[in-house]
Amino acid sequence: MRLSRQSVRTWVPAVLVGAVVAGTAVAAAVSTAEKPAAKPAPKPAAAAAPAAAQRTSGYNPDRNAYFGDLHVHTALSNDAYIFNVRMMPDDAYRFARGEAIGHASGYQIRLAGGPLDFVAVTDHAEYISAVREGADPSTPLSKTDLMKQLLQSDPAGIGRAFATMVEARANGTLPKEFTDPGIVSRGWTEIQRSAARNNQPGKFTTFVGYEYTSAPDGRNLHRNVIFKSEKVPALPFSNTDSRDPEDLWRAMDGWRAKGVEALAIPHNANGSDGLMFDAVRLNGQPMTKGYAELRMRNEPLVEITQIKGTSETHPSLSLNDEFSNFEIMETYIGRPIKVTKFQGSYVRRALEDGLGHREKLGANPYKMGFAGGSDTHNAAPGSVEEPNYFSKTGKNDGTPELRTSVPPNGAKTWDGVKAPDPKEPARPPSQAWGASGLTGVWAEENTREALYAAMRRKETFATSGPRIRVRFFAGYGIPADLAGRADAVRQAYARGVPMGGDLRATAGGAPRFYLMAVRDPNSGYLQRAQIVKGWSENGVPKEQVFDVACSDGLKVGANGRCPANGATVDLKTCQSDRFKGDVAFNATWSDPTWNPKQRAFYYLRVIENPSCRWSTWDALRNGTPPNPWMAPTIMERAWSSPIWIEPVA
Repeated sequence: MRLSRQSVRTWVPAVLVGAVVAGTAVAAAVSTAEKPAAKPAPKPAAAAAPAAAQRTSGYNPDRNAYFGDLHVHTALSNDAYIFNVRMMPDDAYRFARGEAIGHASGYQIRLAGGPLDFVAVTDHAEYISAVREGADPSTPLSKTDLMKQLLQSDPAGIGRAFATMVEARANGTLPKEFTDPGIVSRGWTEIQRSAARNNQPGKFTTFVGYEYTSAPDGRNLHRNVIFKSEKVPALPFSNTDSRDPEDLWRAMDGWRAKGVEALAIPHNANGSDGLMFDAVRLNGQPMTKGYAELRMRNEPLVEITQIKGTSETHPSLSLNDEFSNFEIMETYIGRPIKVTKFQGSYVRRALEDGLGHREKLGANPYKMGFAGGSDTHNAAPGSVEEPNYFSKTGKNDGTPELRTSVPPNGAKTWDGVKAPDPKEPARPPSQAWGASGLTGVWAEENTREALYAAMRRKETFATSGPRIRVRFFAGYGIPADLAGRADAVRQAYARGVPMGGDLRATAGGAPRFYLMAVRDPNSGYLQRAQIVKGWSENGVPKEQVFDVACSDGLKVGANGRCPANGATVDLKTCQSDRFKGDVAFNATWSDPTWNPKQRAFYYLRVIENPSCRWSTWDALRNGTPPNPWMAPTIMERAWSSPIWIEPVA
């Protein structure tokens, strides 16, 4: 069955889906167009319509799925410019709308999967646009020795010069020419003007944003700051103001008091070496209720996946999750130092720890919805397609040879190539990078107001690249046969809470969860849907993964898992199995371990059949075997934001 883009986006259950859910068989067969219910349920208050005059043509009170990238760098970022990236924010928006732009390595690039719906350009706030301005020989900045080193032709020398710049920034010894506030002001103004030029309500949304780039001792504490509207501060709050994110949040509170609304999204917790979700504050002081509320007021979302690795969970933290070893990167960002502290570095454990903090403090500092972002430094939003991957940092890794996905020096085999030392981080780091991710948002229309409101209420989901659409609800009023109803979405809103919401437990039976997922027609078929549960027992984090829907008519076994569906991929052609896997899942489920006195969270994870990883696609096009030290295949996936359960009093 071929689904139109609009019918898929609005999520009318429009496919025949067989699913086995915790022992309950669910089959749904409905038409491709939603039929009115005999007795329509009231629409959810959260989906209330704005004034009719403000609606765009795509307005849908049951909400549409929109895909975008909230983590994009252009030539205004110094680390992009030094590696030959010359594309500006306008070019990034053109690329997101489906146009071709030039890559730093001299070839054309373009999205294969179609345009995105929204984008935020998030160039590094620290000395934004300094290197670009320093490339102008008429500027005082161009005359400094450091700028001359940054603009040399030798990549290794450029890398050393940039490391010197970062160190000088940290210890306050940068040449005064770099600290000219006019440089930052001009770059910040260009970001705002470009967003204004390219924003098209109802068609394509741009957000003003930037990256706050703090990394104490190299431990990653980066955040992307996204503004609701064109109202922004005169200058961004950056690492040069304070390396402590707590000060960023206080600055955001100050902006909010003046009518400037923004949220921050932390990313690459996997490179923080336990610092991103630590048990104490960065200043070493214990957490307080005020700290937890400050953090959650300003950071409702977390970037769970991107090119520099996926931060959902780590195999050492999730011993009983056989899908936990997904695109794991275990080094500091930009440094050959191994991460050793995984607790505090991954989102699932942070969610679990947050429940423990809630018990002690009365507030949860880690109550985060999910987002994904590319972190492209090619001005190429959404460039996370495995067959169409051109890496991340311009000329530095713009060819298969540079990212070591093909044998060096034109060789046709890997014979004689020395295997990397397992005791050392992979070199170059791009070997551990993945073509990921995107943010999905459920909103009434494609406007800044509607999309931002959805991010605030955490009705968001993340994907590893494919545009898999997922919805997730929980409620006591959700009927067991909801998956078979034409008005399922409206009923789910009226009778439950969507992803990102809170559900108060009652002393009676367990609530019912309702899940939906539909594949990206440009990607693989779906293999299974899982619900991840986390809770805390006496301060000890606990988790369990439940398979709740299996493809190909298979049923969840006694071990709680779907049996293998036998899907394969031919590594010689990268042809995936076309006859295994499902187009969609549509099911209800109740937790067999339900405890109404237990504070918990649940989120949906949907996994595709195996397909070729980007490195294997590189090798196929080169006519050589895949790099034997890189994973040949990938199982793409999507994650809903959690639903939190508040226990009975």
